[in-house]
Amino acid sequence: MGQRGGTKTARVERYRDGSSQSRKDVLAVEEPLEIRVSWVGKEGRRVESIAITMRTPGNDFDLVAGFLRSEGVLSSASDVLELSYCQGPEEQEYNVVEAKLAPDVRFDLELLRRNVFTNSSCGVCGKASLEAVEAAGCQLLPDGLKVDVELITELPDRLLEQQAVFERTGGLHAAGLFDTSGKRQVVMEDVGRHNAVDKVVGHELLARRLPASNKILVVSGRASFELVQKAVTAGIPMLVAVGAPSSLAVDLARRFKHTLVGFTRKGGFNVYTEHQRVE
Repeated sequence: MGQRGGTKTARVERYRDGSSQSRKDVLAVEEPLEIRVSWVGKEGRRVESIAITMRTPGNDFDLVAGFLRSEGVLSSASDVLELSYCQGPEEQEYNVVEAKLAPDVRFDLELLRRNVFTNSSCGVCGKASLEAVEAAGCQLLPDGLKVDVELITELPDRLLEQQAVFERTGGLHAAGLFDTSGKRQVVMEDVGRHNAVDKVVGHELLARRLPASNKILVVSGRASFELVQKAVTAGIPMLVAVGAPSSLAVDLARRFKHTLVGFTRKGGFNVYTEHQRVE
């Protein structure tokens, strides 16, 4: 059996202009993914479940690698020896992924669980959330990146051009990494915008291309604290969002000298922090 795809069909009753018609429609798949970590502790190698996320199947190993990078567990591709699906009932065969960490990777299970709980609960408070990112060892982002104004206005459309599943379902978020010429590095789709970003970050981590200090992260929706956090931990100096940023996202971007762009359209955009990277 191969890994399940990101779409499925369902029969719907479509109402238009006072009449209805039965037809097939394409839906984006949403399924749980359990993330397990295997690491070497004082009593030998252990395996524990650390998180469950609802995601669109596909690029699951990238998602797990990106999630663990964002949580400060992985610094480089060499920190993870293997990513694999766990054996289980057929319907769950591709819904559990285990990350086997290298023996020298320091892993604090309880700290990670607290961080995951805090993030899923939207944070105890803004100050605690910012301090948690600092504690993960994130660095101030360098100033070298320069991005043309016209290119920024084009990036949402360039992202949309690569959204194959969205075109069929209208039900997915997307995240993409682009260089300063507008060339696409990678684009990922998912029902969760945070998962789409994790897939991008994990893809680049496993390809040994982090930190991505000369790249731009583009997202199809709003810019939340969590998305800025993932960009900062990946060393990406600019996030371009179609929608609005949150106040805490702006605070985090300012703290780490990250350029946060929102309300991006063909006619313009807003730069909330570190506007010197826009020229």
